[in-house]
Amino acid sequence: MSKVCEICGKAPVAGRNVSHSHRVTNRVFRPNVQKITIKENGRVRRANVCTKCMKAGKVERA
Repeated sequence: MSKVCEICGKAPVAGRNVSHSHRVTNRVFRPNVQKITIKENGRVRRANVCTKCMKAGKVERA
């Protein structure tokens, strides 16, 4: 499944884990993207939407 929100365009971003001893490793921050059924322009379709867009009411669920 794609990890990009179709509504806001939120995508994975790179970052770093920093341990207590300051060892640094790379990591990825992934948005909570879920495939849901939405209504768009009177049509019903499935879309990848992040949970923040769902909570904010930016999409209407079918």
